[in-house]
This record gives sequence, structure tokens and C-alpha cells, in this order.
Amino acid sequence: MTVTKTKGNTVLDFVPSDYCPEASKSWFVIPEGPDAGKKLFFFDYTNGTGTPDATIVFVHGNPESSYTYRKVINTLGLRNSGHFRIIAMDHIGFGLSDQATYEMVDMHHANNLLQLVRYLDLQNVTLVIHDWGGPIGVGAFIREPQRVSNLIVLNTTIFPMPPDGPLYTNYPIRFLPWSGFPSLVPNSLWGIHAAFSIITPPRNAISLIFNYVLYAIRVALKALPEKDKDAQIVFRRQFASTINARSSKRQVRQTPFWGHGYVYDEPTLGKQDNREFYKYMQENINRFWGPEGSNISVRAVLGEWDPLAKNSVIEQWTTALPQLAGHVKTFLDTSHFVEETKGEEIADAIIEVAFSLK
Repeated sequence: MTVTKTKGNTVLDFVPSDYCPEASKSWFVIPEGPDAGKKLFFFDYTNGTGTPDATIVFVHGNPESSYTYRKVINTLGLRNSGHFRIIAMDHIGFGLSDQATYEMVDMHHANNLLQLVRYLDLQNVTLVIHDWGGPIGVGAFIREPQRVSNLIVLNTTIFPMPPDGPLYTNYPIRFLPWSGFPSLVPNSLWGIHAAFSIITPPRNAISLIFNYVLYAIRVALKALPEKDKDAQIVFRRQFASTINARSSKRQVRQTPFWGHGYVYDEPTLGKQDNREFYKYMQENINRFWGPEGSNISVRAVLGEWDPLAKNSVIEQWTTALPQLAGHVKTFLDTSHFVEETKGEEIADAIIEVAFSLK
């Protein structure tokens, strides 16, 4: 059985009513690779009947799940009466998918996603990528690049992180950088760290530290802030298992080497090396999707309070995909998790390219 309606061993015990349409829930039993036999959650929802005008695939990053796109998806339904298909998945170790059994990184998730893409035989895809969903989504689809028609970039990269300005070794606070938190935060508290990071707007160092401590206290007292309360619970409880937390932490540990490729020792699988994984994307994205290739439409919606929104990163994207030039929107009041606050703007970008309103 390749697809089932029966969930596996997810630790997420709380599923909000707007996680996805109930009838669209499915679990893909991964047939090959280190995760063979695990159940990967996805939902496949079509608005309208007949052949869709567009297929929109949402690929989440870390420490999120597909639920991070809820505001974008809701806006799409409200703003566009066209006929479209939406597909989003929870990577292994996240959301409603099976728990991880080893410390996973982007190349592992991309391998799983590619198997799902082939099973569903997705065509004419508008690919929406955020955070590590960038190398996961591009890493999967670039193996069969003809499937992609449009690309929406949200605070992510597949290129070597430029050394200028903010980096994940000095952001958001120089003495408390993002890449250092896996060593500071116990596995049991990683879910709190994840939820706080996703919902927190830009703040100065003192305010950030104060609110971080206050948030942990509120979780302990079961007095969560009301805004996006369901999302806070989802992002926290998906890391109730130690291995899920460790797997998520592994990806954060690699942020200093984002785009450069890296080698690490995995306790279960042994030496892991994703340098070729990155090299293939970087060498082929322009050839396949640039003006001399299929010349896909590209848009970017970025939160400026983040190293991935700095000019040098944007220049890497526009060098590889020149058609992106003039189609980058940045928001000063927004952090790395842009989809949490700019759902309407992201939906507009999707509609613009997916429904040929250019």
C-alpha cells in the first residue's frame, strides 16, 4: 500500500480544524531510502472540478510543518475563484508524519519528497518554498525540472550563504545566534523554542530575551498568547519526541554552512555528506529554469529581519534566475517566518504567476 488514510506514529496529538480539509488527508508510505516504510503526511485538495488550472505545492522548512502555510492557503481560497490544486506535506519528524529515526537534513527530506512527487505525477507546478524547504523543494524538483512552471521564494536559499552582514552565527543576537541554540536548549524544551521563534516579530536583543523567558513561563502555566494559539501548540507538540527534536536541531546546527554543503556524523546512518546535493542545484538551476531553459516565472516575498533577505542573497537568486529581477518584495517589519504575517502578499504572488495575471 503506497497511500493510506491511516496515520502512523506521529506525536502530534492536536490537529486544528483548519490544518487541512479532512477528506484531503493522506499518508504516503515511503518506498525507498533510509525512511522506507515511514508514513509521510500530505494533503491534496482541489478547488473546483475537472482538470485544475494550476497545481500549487507548498514545502515547509524547520521547525515548522505544513500548517505554517495556513494563512496563505486560506487567502488563496478567498481571493481566487479559479480551479486549482493544493498539495502540502509534513516532512518526516514534523507535524502529522511519522517520527524521525535519525538526524535528518535537507537532502533526506528532498529524497522523500521526490518519491511523493513521482507517485502523484505532479505537472505544471507552482512551487512555494520557505526556509530549509528551499533546498528540499528545489532539491527534489530539479531532478525532474520539467514539472515546475513557477517558483515562489520565501526567506530561503540554495546558494552558499554570503559572509557579509547578518549570519546565523550572529543573528538574531551576536552572543545568542540561531545556530547555537541546539547546544543551549534541552530536547524537552525544543518545541517551546520552535513555537516562540516562529510567532515572534522583530525585536531588539533585550526585548527578545525577556519575551523568550516570559513565553516559556506562559507555556508552563498553560497561558499561551491567544494570537495563533493553535499554531503555537502544533509547532511545540510536534517535538514531544526526543528524536524529532534532535533531528530538527541537526538542521539548525548546519545553518552556518547553509548552501556550502556539509559533512556530519549521524549516530544511526554514519557519515552524511550533502555537498553534491547542493552542487547539483547550484550548477543546474539556471540551465533548467533560467531564460535559456524553461524560463519559469519567479517571485520572492521576504521578511527583512533575517540573513536570508539581505541584498547579497537576493543577488544570488537574481543571478541564477534573472527573470526574478523586479519581482522581489521585502518587508521591514517581518522576520524570517514571513508566511506567518504576509499570507495575503504571498497569495497575491502565487495568483500572479499561477494564473497568468502577469
